[in-house]
Amino acid sequence: MSNDNRQILDFIRHLLSATANAALYGMEHPQVLHLSSQAFASIGAILESRQDFTLLIVENELVIDGHPQDLSLFLSRFAQILKSRGIGTIKLMAGITKQEVVALIGGLARQLDDGAQGTASSDHIRLGKVDIRVAESSGEANTGESSKPALTLPDMPKEEFARFMDIYETVKKKQKLQINGVFDVVSGFINAFRQEGKPLLAMAALRDSDEYTFTHSTNVCVLNLAQAMALGIEGQLLNDIGVAAMLHDIGKLFIPEEILTKTDKLTTEEFTIMKQHPDKGARHLLETSGVPRLAVIAAYEHHLKFNLSGYPKVSPGWQQNLCSHMTMISDFFDALRTRRSYRDPMPLPEVTGMMVGMMGTDLHPALTRNFLRIISMLSEAVG
Repeated sequence: MSNDNRQILDFIRHLLSATANAALYGMEHPQVLHLSSQAFASIGAILESRQDFTLLIVENELVIDGHPQDLSLFLSRFAQILKSRGIGTIKLMAGITKQEVVALIGGLARQLDDGAQGTASSDHIRLGKVDIRVAESSGEANTGESSKPALTLPDMPKEEFARFMDIYETVKKKQKLQINGVFDVVSGFINAFRQEGKPLLAMAALRDSDEYTFTHSTNVCVLNLAQAMALGIEGQLLNDIGVAAMLHDIGKLFIPEEILTKTDKLTTEEFTIMKQHPDKGARHLLETSGVPRLAVIAAYEHHLKFNLSGYPKVSPGWQQNLCSHMTMISDFFDALRTRRSYRDPMPLPEVTGMMVGMMGTDLHPALTRNFLRIISMLSEAVG
């Protein structure tokens, strides 16, 4: 565990203890004052070396700076408290004052104690909600085709398709990756979602073109954006998650074509070569100016599996990024649902059944449940 992460966990412990004591004894109790001071000291130590950090609640799981935390009693309790108050994200920024920390504790304690209105955002503390937007529709009765929402996503303009293929061709030729073109493609998807009014219902049937590299990359991008937007993620992080998805498989451009296109089962030697693509992709992105750090991480981690039994091999206790978990889910789903030259798409019920069985081993449980809720709203579009 890094020292930075340890300091954040110390802050959460102090914050949770102060909140619980304040709910019981009031804000002026000596123990509450002491714990509030400790919480402020902890957050001050963290923000000496960085501008901010973010806590995200995914169901009952706590994610720190994109990294899901190992389950523990105090972290589970902290996540439950925030979730029960409608708080899905907390962003803490440099310059935070002790008064702001005390106000956060007081707001959480009041709501713990009597259901009163909780704390609000301040200059250096930003509170947000995680809103699974498909939930309101998932419980609606299916009364026939006329009641189903229209699911449309404008086709990517031909010039953007050409731009994306040019991007990949430059990499194949060992030339510099044009990262701005990738940002443009992702921004186009996000804008299309927002123009529909219901972002998560703006997905079209997954594309089924002859160019699998393009098809798979764009599908995983759309699915990652859907997952992230369902969790309430916006802004630069949303864009970076989309870019990471577009580039997650870029390492395959350094794998021999005859291995990538082989229709028979790969030999042991061929599979060993194939397993090099996460490392090759991450190294290429790391050396490319302007690529988000998240894209490097997702390229490296997207085959690790939730229990770290995949590849590349990493040290025990490796903390995977939230974006990598999303990409694993999107990648697995699309690989089975997209038509390939050697097989038809696998039936949706079979794919989703497999994903349920893989929760907690290959796939992140909470994020997979979120993903399947989205897919349940889109089954007619991806069937």
